[in-house]
Amino acid sequence: MPSQLLLLPEAIADYVVAGNPARFIDAFVDGLDLAAAGFKRVTPKVTGRPGYAPGDLLKLYIYGYLAGAVKPAA
Repeated sequence: MPSQLLLLPEAIADYVVAGNPARFIDAFVDGLDLAAAGFKRVTPKVTGRPGYAPGDLLKLYIYGYLAGAVKPAA
């Protein structure tokens, strides 16, 4: 479209509709105290490359579980 200024939305949140479970998962995990829950490396070390954020990995795991991508151990 000639009037379109950007190729992609300005924020990732614009891709996710209001009723999507990803919004709830994001808010839920952000409200958790991951260090108190026993997650290691919540605060990265000064040396070396930082690992993935534990909160982001937990969000991905919960979303995958709800979507059926992760199967519980039998």
